[in-house]
Amino acid sequence: MPNPSSLAGLERLTGVRFKNKELLHQAMTHRSALHERSHHGHNERLEFLGDAVLQLVSTEYLYELTDKPEGELTNWRSALVQGNHLCEVAKELKFGDYLYLSRGEEASGGRSKNSTLANALEAFIGALYLDQGMDAARSFIHLFILAHLRQLIAHGRHRDEKSVFQETAQEKTGITPTYRMLSEEGPDHLKVFTCAAFIGEEKISEGQGNTKQKAEQEAAKEGLKVRGWK
Repeated sequence: MPNPSSLAGLERLTGVRFKNKELLHQAMTHRSALHERSHHGHNERLEFLGDAVLQLVSTEYLYELTDKPEGELTNWRSALVQGNHLCEVAKELKFGDYLYLSRGEEASGGRSKNSTLANALEAFIGALYLDQGMDAARSFIHLFILAHLRQLIAHGRHRDEKSVFQETAQEKTGITPTYRMLSEEGPDHLKVFTCAAFIGEEKISEGQGNTKQKAEQEAAKEGLKVRGWK
């Protein structure tokens, strides 16, 4: 495994040469490692910025690509920016090898956690935007993320999982699923919501996310697996 203290390998894999290396270091620093690397900030603020840049570039790309209606464009964008897809891209670029993690987080498999990898990719985009501007961020996003659109559509990943769960449940049971929030934990900037999906009074599955909507999506995704509908 490459030494994460040297990020030249990641620059080679991505084709990006950062002017401000501190931004790249911060993008690769997980919150857990902050106390062990006090001279670097962690990557959550960069992740927030990168998510916004990714959303904008994806929206711009799809708007110019086709004249399909808003609903379909929204589903396509969701497929492009969803955590699973970002995680796959991050794995292709070996982001996990270059993360700064605490010893405990590394011991628990932090380098291969889907959410950690997806967040690091968004943070990298945010750092690239600050370092070299929108054109550089756009080029990276087009090359590594938007290029997978046709493949995602071919595999049906442009379909919203809540919609799929609802349509399938109605077809199989005649009942429309409902969702209930089970818990809300953490400070405002690090909320974790847990929601459950129900068919009638039967609880089918649970999901977690940093918004209620994401928690419901995860519950729907898990519900499809539990029922063998996907």
